[in-house]
Parts: sequence; C-alpha cells; structure tokens
Amino acid sequence: MRRRILAGMLAGVMLFTMEGCAGGADGTPESGKTTDEETAEKTEADETEIQVFIAASLNTVMTELADLYNEDHPEVKIIYNADSSGTLLTQIREGYECDIFFSAAQKQMDDLEADGLMVEGTRTDVVNNQVVVVTLKDSGTKVTGLEDLDRAESIALAGGSVPVGKYTRQALINLGILPDTDEPDRITTEEVSEALGGVEISEQDNVSKVLTAVAEGSCEVGTTYYSDTYGYEDDLDILQTVSYDLTGDVIYPVARVVNEEADEAQTAAAEDFLEFILSDEAKAVFESYYFDTDV
Repeated sequence: MRRRILAGMLAGVMLFTMEGCAGGADGTPESGKTTDEETAEKTEADETEIQVFIAASLNTVMTELADLYNEDHPEVKIIYNADSSGTLLTQIREGYECDIFFSAAQKQMDDLEADGLMVEGTRTDVVNNQVVVVTLKDSGTKVTGLEDLDRAESIALAGGSVPVGKYTRQALINLGILPDTDEPDRITTEEVSEALGGVEISEQDNVSKVLTAVAEGSCEVGTTYYSDTYGYEDDLDILQTVSYDLTGDVIYPVARVVNEEADEAQTAAAEDFLEFILSDEAKAVFESYYFDTDV
C-alpha cells in the first residue's frame, strides 16, 4: 500500500516538472512567446546601430557593401543617410547623430575637420569619379558635351553647393564659358543660364535627382557622375566623359565623425565598418560600380 502511494506521489512530481518546463498545455513557454520570438528579441537587443552619412552617388554601391558586411556581422545595423555632401555636412553641424561621413568632395571633409567634428587620423581618400554629360537614349539632342551645352532646350544641373554642380561649374570656367573665380560653388544657376544664352536649367539638390530628371525625360541633358550611370546603360547615352583637366580630381574621402552619444559597441562597429570600406573586398565592389579606386 505504501509503495503504491509513494509511486503515485513520484508520478505527480514528474508530471508537474514536465509541464513546468514546457509551459502551457500547447508547449508555449510561460512567457507566452515562441522560441523564435525570444531569439529575435535577443538578437534585436544585442544589435548595434551605426549612422553612416553618404553622398547620394554612393547609395547603390554602399547598399551592396552593407549587405556584404552583414553576412559576417549580422549584429550591426547600418543606417544610411544619402544626400548631397553639403546637406549632410550641414546636418552634422546641426547635431544630427553620425558615425561615418563619406563625402563626394574634399571641401566638405575639409570643413568637417576644421570644425573639429572629425575623429583625428581616420580620414582616407577612397575612390575617384568623373563628371559625365548624359541624355535619354534617342533624345535627338544636338548637344555633344559641355562645349555646346547651350544647344540644349533644358538642362538638369545640381546647385553649386553640391559637388557635381561645383565640378560642372569649374569645367565651364576652364572652358571659358563662365567667368574665372576661385569659388565656382558660388556661381548661381541663373548665372550659368545667362552664360549659356538663357537656356532653361532645372536646379537639383543632389546628383541622384539630376539623373532622375534626365532618365524620366524632364530635362534634355544633365551632368552627373559616371558611377551614377550604372544600371542605366539601356536608358541613357553618355555624350561626354569630362576630363580631369577640366574638373580636377573627383575624390571621395571618408572619415569617422565625433559622436558623443555613441557607446563602446557603436564606436567599435563604426571603426570596423570603416575598415571594411577600405578593404580589398570593398575595392572590387567599388570598381564594379564604375568607381576608380586608384587614388
């Protein structure tokens, strides 16, 4: 009799223990969440987010680089802010949180450094690019390049504070179309139009919008970067690849930004991602997107 009572008690203890491990009757943990949900929450909790400000012309290539980086570092979430380098610099100055700044021109990086907002010793020149004059395929334009830009009915042109807009103005100065000045970025769109005989110019605030204006047929021609024509080979014709003699080098520098809000994990992730941007693996990706890595 005593043996039967003891056996019953032990069976009850085992049943209670098993139900306690399994959670509810349906096997759901006592938390009410599945294992996958708990794993996802743990991953999210362990995730480190970094803010990377990139020139608009880098958007496509940097998206691929983020995907490659995340194959080995899934715990790092890379948030891109893509716009003109001038706009990005203004945002950093205004206190926007940023870990890495990848500019399309040296001027904005020079200004960042002068403002004391760059982490010392992290600045590196990464790639070179070239300004191109483009038009929609079969547009019938009479324009062949910058020299006869006045033959266009409409032009998409970035503002002077946008690197590609500044490089275009510098080329027009060197061709004698615009008056000589040490500050080509201060030449207004209206002044460019007057120098070209009053041609209609649609001013854009970054290089991607210039490309879109031409690709959608809103403007007959525009000046953009060679790298931006990647993926548009069937839609656009390159009328001219502007020589460095006219524009100067189109160097893209990168650097870490002073971020007082970053914790140790965020700082370490930013350092590591910057190192990846400068790696041979990344170099091959840049070249596949028409960037020149010989800088």
